Amino acid sequence: MSRLTGAWRALEPEQRLTALAALGLFASMFLPWYSKTDTVVVHSAAKATETSLSAFQAFSFVEAAVLLVSAGLLAMLFARAEGRDFQLPGGDGLIVMIAGGWCALLIFYRLIDKPGLHGNERVTATVGVEWGIFIALLLALGLVYAGTRMRTLERPQPPLRRARRARASEQPVRAPAAAERYPPAPPAPSPHRPDTGTGEQLSFEDPPSRRG
Repeated sequence: MSRLTGAWRALEPEQRLTALAALGLFASMFLPWYSKTDTVVVHSAAKATETSLSAFQAFSFVEAAVLLVSAGLLAMLFARAEGRDFQLPGGDGLIVMIAGGWCALLIFYRLIDKPGLHGNERVTATVGVEWGIFIALLLALGLVYAGTRMRTLERPQPPLRRARRARASEQPVRAPAAAERYPPAPPAPSPHRPDTGTGEQLSFEDPPSRRG
């Protein structure tokens, strides 16, 4: 619970709006999406009974896609709040916009093409829509709006390769060894003996009185 509280505090306002819309979309699946009317013929008399169905009670690929989108967005925001380093194509805002638009398209499709229910010779089943599916549609459009807000305020992220190079350049530089800092001194030149004009060089060891 403490991780969830810390993650919520770490989110930006636009990210919090996205999280609320995704949570609301998941919660709306427990609301009545469809109404089922069963007409029973008993002794040549028709008797109708109506029941409400949530998205989970009439589960199909549409409801599964909405559930996966909601869970995926919440997982992405939780990872961002904990500082996970990953990149998505186009940025988080674009992903949220696409996810919200996809959910809105699927829900609108369900408004036109309702899930089919099979009856029998004595019972005829018909399906309608209820107010819960309209709440889900509004929340999906809310995701599109939240993604737009995130995209306008989103800063471009540097590529991962550049980030790795930057971290590598921050490593401490090794100090040069003493031999590298202080190179050896050049050898001292040998002493030069003066020439006497006769082709012989004077020796510094013999005194001048002994020559000649």
